[in-house]
Amino acid sequence: MSGSYDDSVGVEVSSDSFWEVGNYKRTVKRIDDGHRLCSDLMNCIHERARIEKTYAQQLTEWAKRWKQLVEKGPQYGTVEKAWHAVMSEAEKVSELHLDIKSALMNDDFEKIKNWQKEAFHKQMMGGFKETKEAEDGYRKAQKPWAKKLKEVEAAKKAYHAACKEEKLAISREMNSKADPALNPEQLKKLQDKVEKSKQDVLKTKEKYEKSLKDLDHVTPQYMENMEQVFEQCQQFEEKRLRFFREVLLEVQKHLDLSNDVSYKNIYRELEQNIKTADAIEDLRWFRANHGPGMSMNWPQFEDEEWSADFNRTLSRREKKKASDGVTLTGVNQTGDQALQHTKHSSHLSVPSNTVQSLQSSYNPFEDEDDTGSTVSEKEDNKIKNVSSSEKNQSYPTEWSDEESSNPFSSTDANGDTNPFDEDASPAMEVRVRALYDYEGQEHDELSFKAGDELTKTEDEDEQGWCKGRLDNGQVGLYPANYVEAIQ
Repeated sequence: MSGSYDDSVGVEVSSDSFWEVGNYKRTVKRIDDGHRLCSDLMNCIHERARIEKTYAQQLTEWAKRWKQLVEKGPQYGTVEKAWHAVMSEAEKVSELHLDIKSALMNDDFEKIKNWQKEAFHKQMMGGFKETKEAEDGYRKAQKPWAKKLKEVEAAKKAYHAACKEEKLAISREMNSKADPALNPEQLKKLQDKVEKSKQDVLKTKEKYEKSLKDLDHVTPQYMENMEQVFEQCQQFEEKRLRFFREVLLEVQKHLDLSNDVSYKNIYRELEQNIKTADAIEDLRWFRANHGPGMSMNWPQFEDEEWSADFNRTLSRREKKKASDGVTLTGVNQTGDQALQHTKHSSHLSVPSNTVQSLQSSYNPFEDEDDTGSTVSEKEDNKIKNVSSSEKNQSYPTEWSDEESSNPFSSTDANGDTNPFDEDASPAMEVRVRALYDYEGQEHDELSFKAGDELTKTEDEDEQGWCKGRLDNGQVGLYPANYVEAIQ
């Protein structure tokens, strides 16, 4: 038989066997699938890296937020340190997960990307060079065998047709013998037809058997050539499979923190920090700083002739004397230069309008001693630590329970007017910004944080206090040197 070979014409695929003509396409498709699987693995690693990054960011944000909450909360002592250790663990683990993200993207992802680029070469007309080479190899191996197979199919078809014709001729001849209307000449023709069909059967059978022998003759070579091309495809696929296994092992090493020494150290350190928490030590500290262990100026007997001057509580305007500084309370400096005396210390001495040192609240009884010195003499020799709870209060010279007056009444014992009277003459309102944190010690004082803005409604008095209004409408006093005018 002559003619060009076309494996899609005249050949019917009778089974799913690899040896059937055209069934090699599944093996060729595996090359294209390999390229797609590289892309899929890269996408898989990229998504995992994004998860690691997101988790690391969430750990960092969680640790930062709770560290601030614990610092501002009521917890103290060694248990506070243990609690902080939990946040430190989160920050360290966050760094490890960021390292995982970097390893996945910089090592594994890039490794697959480069291997894919080197293993698969795209053609100008589409597809990959490796796919075309495998396709051509299979076609070349199948061409001779497929040609013989087509001859076998044609011979088989002719033989089966001859056999059918023979059976039909014999049937007609048998029927004609029983028909008396047929003449001898017609009967002769039917007999010749039977004879001819038998000869055609013999010829087509012989040709059919010969084509099968020819097909059997080229089958070994066909199998050898097909196996050779198949092994080439297997070797290419083996490289991909081994490469995937290698990459996945690298991914496993990057993800596995159980064997990471630094990861183990994080939790070993966390355990040690938590175990150092000592309830007895914390209770001892609280007792000394906030309980019966605190010092106390217990009341003592005072002579009548000087007890009046000693016991009188200084008003806010009397506390300010001509000296180098004034003690302000409720200060929490912000910035790197903040002095952390203790967690609960909130008193700062500000000489010449400059914050210098933290001091305790003023005790109106701390100057009592046996020397008999007056208040004015002590003020000349010592800077008073004035509590903000005593600002704007005036008391009579002779102190007693009956004479204690309401500091918010329209007039006090000395005739000073209440700064919150509605008929007080308003001054020009000026917007100011807080330089430091300030927490009012009395209900006639304002509280604010550094950076907050408020409105000054009255200028600074001779004692250094201003009257202002917060944005929420609250009106009160505040230290003048705690704010600056907004330009």
